[in-house]
Amino acid sequence: MIGTDLYATLEDLGKRLYVEAQIDIPPDVRAALRRAAAQDSSQTARGIISTILRAIDVSDRKQTLVCQDTGIPIFWITIGSGFAVDGARMEEALTRGVARATTECSLRSSIVSPISRENRQTSTGEGIPVFHVEFSGAIDHLEIVMMPKGSGSESMSFLKMLTPAEGLAGVKRFVLETCVGAGGRPCPPTIVGVGIGGSADLCMLLAKKATLRPVGERHPDPQTAALERELLDAINATGLGPMGLGGDTTALDLHIETAWTHITLNPVAVSMQCWRGERRRARISRDGHVEVGY
Repeated sequence: MIGTDLYATLEDLGKRLYVEAQIDIPPDVRAALRRAAAQDSSQTARGIISTILRAIDVSDRKQTLVCQDTGIPIFWITIGSGFAVDGARMEEALTRGVARATTECSLRSSIVSPISRENRQTSTGEGIPVFHVEFSGAIDHLEIVMMPKGSGSESMSFLKMLTPAEGLAGVKRFVLETCVGAGGRPCPPTIVGVGIGGSADLCMLLAKKATLRPVGERHPDPQTAALERELLDAINATGLGPMGLGGDTTALDLHIETAWTHITLNPVAVSMQCWRGERRRARISRDGHVEVGY
């Protein structure tokens, strides 16, 4: 239990998740980086990834941020069947938590007005944090995933409204061209999220959601899983490598999420997460018990 009141608990979690997501790199990402450091054929690539692993070690020992970019705070929330929560109060509490994390932990506030460029120094503003809320009858608890999204990777976000005639070949071409064109700007090795189908806005959302999946976890649909492996191999075969300086490890993984779409459309979107693969997850049971993990 973090607090006896749900909204006090949510505020504390908003603070905790935002900080911990930037300090504690998930174990699946760490394992993928260690494999790359051992297996990449490029000495330069191995050196870069070894430096990344040393940065993680320093963060572990000193409990400091792995990177100065505190990113755009994004919450993915799933409300289970029978879990009673006031959505407006929930978002307000999590927003207060992010603001507290920024001021109390001396984080860099990266959030500004797009017009005046005013910075409130709280990592919050109109429309920020971003909240994606879903409902599930498969669970009976509240699940929250925090993703801080840095600007380097977020800048490399692209959508293309393909036609059905372009088929999967068009999807593959767009994904590969996007990753190669991004170069070292998203701080590779990246986790590449691909959205296919839906509407334009849903497709982009699917691509970003795909980056939340743990490294090495394949899509449950065999055909989609095969496409994930094919695209990952193709991206890594480009030789772009860590930080765009050459090597076999341009991406740690590639994940695809899909939605059915209009008969005349075949949208595809790409969203990248930098090598940190930052995420932190919390589960609140109906009895108030809280679990925090990855």
